[in-house]
Amino acid sequence: MTTFTKFRKSLLMASSALALTGTAFAQDSTHKVDRVTPFNGVKDYRTWSVGAWGGGSGAFGPFGGPYYFNNFDLKNTGLVYGAYVKKQIFHNFGLQADFLKGQVKGTTKGSQALTNIVGTPMATGGINEFKTDIDWAASVSGVFSLGSINWINKQSYIIPYVSAGAGAIAFKPTAVATDGTQIAVLNSDGSKTHRELYIPVGVGAKFNVARGVNIDLGYNVNFVNSKVFDGVNSGNKDKFSTARLGVEFALGSKKKPQLAVVNPAAQVAMDLWDKNAALKSSLEASDAQNKAAIAGLKQEIADMKTDSDGDGVPDFLDKCPNTPAGTKVDGAGCPLPTPVQVVKEKIIVTEADRKVVKDAIDNLEFDLGKATIRPTSYASLDRVASLLVEKNFSLKLAGHTDNTGSATTNMRLSKERAEAIKAYLVSKGANASRIEATGYGSTQPIASNKTAAGRQQNRRVEFTLY
Repeated sequence: MTTFTKFRKSLLMASSALALTGTAFAQDSTHKVDRVTPFNGVKDYRTWSVGAWGGGSGAFGPFGGPYYFNNFDLKNTGLVYGAYVKKQIFHNFGLQADFLKGQVKGTTKGSQALTNIVGTPMATGGINEFKTDIDWAASVSGVFSLGSINWINKQSYIIPYVSAGAGAIAFKPTAVATDGTQIAVLNSDGSKTHRELYIPVGVGAKFNVARGVNIDLGYNVNFVNSKVFDGVNSGNKDKFSTARLGVEFALGSKKKPQLAVVNPAAQVAMDLWDKNAALKSSLEASDAQNKAAIAGLKQEIADMKTDSDGDGVPDFLDKCPNTPAGTKVDGAGCPLPTPVQVVKEKIIVTEADRKVVKDAIDNLEFDLGKATIRPTSYASLDRVASLLVEKNFSLKLAGHTDNTGSATTNMRLSKERAEAIKAYLVSKGANASRIEATGYGSTQPIASNKTAAGRQQNRRVEFTLY
């Protein structure tokens, strides 16, 4: 078994252990599925997170390593560590800023030493290993989650991902000669620190173990834009691998779920379930109301047919129940009152009565343009009042004027004169309710208004006795 196979086997064992851990947490009833309204943006999620990790490094990748430095075992693994800040933009995509520091080591195959070395100073006995210190490495990567949509479970507890990005790295490579001499690989200006661009490409998985807490297991291959990263200035540009184990914490309110681990399919499903449940509840309530209304209507119909006393009025409308049979009742079921026969007194107006009224009309005089009765009219009006009192007559007074003046003034004056006569008769004992006083102004002339005689006739008050 090669050393690379051993390393890969160890990585798979660690992944399996974390998968079991994730499953255990998935069965924890307190680790509930968060409820978020779909299609409402990211304001209800936690989108920022930070993480820290540690792990090992090696001078090889999934496609092998430098042909002269791939003889490698775990005891010579370099130690690396780092931290990152991540912004989750969508459920399955985020941007991550990484910081890396540590050391990468490598040895030659068997006992063969490298001889064509470009270093400073040159090695006399060849190179059989190297050590490169990474002062720092910073990069920004896009992280694509592969398991955020889960159609089997509501919550995704294991979320695989791939990442790729770019950044800068500062490192100090040291070649170790066969005689143990350590040779620093210098820049052309004599400095030890090399600064180059590099491209990190990785795969991994997040294990959601608690609200806002994830275990991060990952593997990266880092392509360095340099041929001296491994201490040997030859061959293709170098690369190195890192395997890491870390922990990630979501930032923000603990009441909000972490966008990276929420299953959007479950959120849509839960939203539909809630709406379906609300609709079902509403339909059940409406059905219950309809059944109650139908039952009530049936009872009302039955009540409408019930008439205990047989008076033709159903009990629910009968305000006078138990009326004797044959009794005539009203719409409320109450007995109708016995009709009272009213005997109307016949009133006879004699010629003598009409003469009293005619005398009053002939002797009636008013002040000019006023409703003031002149004293010369009192005697005849007194006889009319006595007639009304003695025989209980009714009297209609209709005031009229000629067309002199405005229609409004004439109408007012005719009404006032009729009312003046009524007031006088009432003052002499006549019943006010039996006297009607109306004014017609100049609307009903009995003679021409073109002559003084005609206008005189039109200025009158008519007495109608009945």
